[in-house]
Amino acid sequence: MTPADADFHQLWKTKYSKLIFRKSDTIPEELHQMVQEGFLTLRKHDCFFQDLVRIKGKDFVTPVSRILIGNPGCTYKYLNTRLFTVPWPTEGYDIKYCSPRIHDACKALIRLNDYLHIEAVKALQGQNLFETKEIKDSTVIDREQNFATSFMEKESVSKDQSSCCVSEDDYISLKNRTSYNLTLLNYMDPLQMLYLKQEPYFGMGNMAVSWHHDENLVERSTVAVYSYSCEGSAVEESNEQKLKGRDPAVWHVGLKVAWDIETPGLAIPLHQGDFYLMLDDLNVTHQHCVLAGFSPRFSSTHRVADCSRGTLEYIFGQCELALQNLQTDSESMALSLKSLETAVVKQVEEIHNEVEFEWLRQFWFQGKRYLKCTDWWLKPMAKLEEFWRKMEVMTSLVLSEVGKEEQIEEQRNETLSCFLLVLTERQKLRKEWTARCQSEAAESLPEDQKPECHPFWTDDECNMPLPYDLEEVIANLQNLVQSVE
Repeated sequence: MTPADADFHQLWKTKYSKLIFRKSDTIPEELHQMVQEGFLTLRKHDCFFQDLVRIKGKDFVTPVSRILIGNPGCTYKYLNTRLFTVPWPTEGYDIKYCSPRIHDACKALIRLNDYLHIEAVKALQGQNLFETKEIKDSTVIDREQNFATSFMEKESVSKDQSSCCVSEDDYISLKNRTSYNLTLLNYMDPLQMLYLKQEPYFGMGNMAVSWHHDENLVERSTVAVYSYSCEGSAVEESNEQKLKGRDPAVWHVGLKVAWDIETPGLAIPLHQGDFYLMLDDLNVTHQHCVLAGFSPRFSSTHRVADCSRGTLEYIFGQCELALQNLQTDSESMALSLKSLETAVVKQVEEIHNEVEFEWLRQFWFQGKRYLKCTDWWLKPMAKLEEFWRKMEVMTSLVLSEVGKEEQIEEQRNETLSCFLLVLTERQKLRKEWTARCQSEAAESLPEDQKPECHPFWTDDECNMPLPYDLEEVIANLQNLVQSVE
C-alpha cells in the first residue's frame, strides 16, 4: 500500500506503528545543507565503494556503493564482510583526512548523528507514554521536549527531576538504544544499473536493496535513516498523483511483517531530506527493502552497532590475553610457552584465528579503499599484524612441545586433539580467503579496490616460523594422534 490507498494510514497505525516518518521541513535547513554537501564531497573524492559480500558460499558485488563512518576503531559486519569506520572527528583522536573537505563531510555526519539521536529519544519516549497512559497529544509533546532537553545535559537525570519524569533505568535504556556509534552511507544511481531485482511479493517494482533485517545491532536499538535523492522537483512530481500504486520515479522504503506475505506491505515515498526511524524491535519483527526511483540517491543509516567483538579495544584486549602465555628468557632471549594446558592452548589459538580472519584478512580484502579518506587504520592494523606474528611463533612452539614424548600422555592427547581442530579450521579458512581474493567478482573490481590476500607468504620466506599452507603440519599431527591412541 502507498499513501494513495484508502487504508494506508490505518494499516500503518495497526501493523507498522514503530515506524516513525518525518518530512524534510522538520529538519533545520543548515543541517540539510551541511549533510548534502558532505554526501557530494564524499562522492567527488571517490569514497563510496561496492562491497564484496558473501551469501551462501558465493561472492557478490553489491549494487549499492557504501562507506562506513563512525567512532574511531569501530567496525560493522554484514553478509560476512567487516567494514571499518572512517572515523568522524572525535576529541582525543588524531585523525588525518586526505582533504579538509572530507573532514567537513565527516563532521556534518556527526552533527546529523547527534540530531537523529535526539529525535529517536523523543520518538521512543512518545511511544512509551502513549502505550502506558492515554495522555493528550499536547502533553506528550511537552514531555518529549522536556525529556530531550534534559537528555542533552551532561549529568545524568536524577530521580527527583520531576519535570521530565524519567527514571534512571529508563534514561540508561533510552541512551543505549539511541546512541548511534556509526552510520553506513549508501549511494546508487539506478540508471547506471544493468539490472535491478523486482520486488517479489507485492509488485512494488525495482529494488535497490532486497528484503532484509539489519544485522549486528544492539537489541531493540533504533535505526535512523536520512534520505537524499538528487532529482529536481519536476521528476518527483511527474506522475505521482496520476498513478495507482507506487510511483516508479520516486524512491520508497518498503516494509513488511517478517515471514508474512498475507499482511499488505507498506511503500512510503522518500523525498529529498526526509528521514525515518525504525524503533524498538521493528527491525526484528519486520523486514524492510529500498525501492529504487529514477534519480541518484544517498542515504545515511545511523545504527547502534553491537561492537562487543568489533572494536580495536576489544581485539587488542584479546591479543593481550593470548600473549600472556608467551615468555622470553632473560639471558638467552629464547621464547617459550608458560602453559601447555589444553584450555590455554585452545584459547590462544582461537584468538589467533580471530585476529587473522576477522581483522587482518577482512581489512586487506577491501584493498586500499580506506586510503581515499584517511590512513588512520594503517597503524592499528600494523600493530595487530605484529601481535599475530607472535601468535604464529606460539603455534610453532605448541607444535614443538606436543611432539615431545615426555609430556603426560593424557594431557598430550587432549591438547593434540584440540590443537588439531583449531589448525584444521585455520587451513580451511585460509583456503576460503585465498579463493575469495581470486573470485570472478573480486577480479571485476577497480585495481585499487581489488582484494589483497594478506598476510601471505611462500616457503622461501624464512622470517615466518610456519608455512602458509598447513596441510603437511596437519598430516603430521594426525599421525601423532593415531600413534598415541
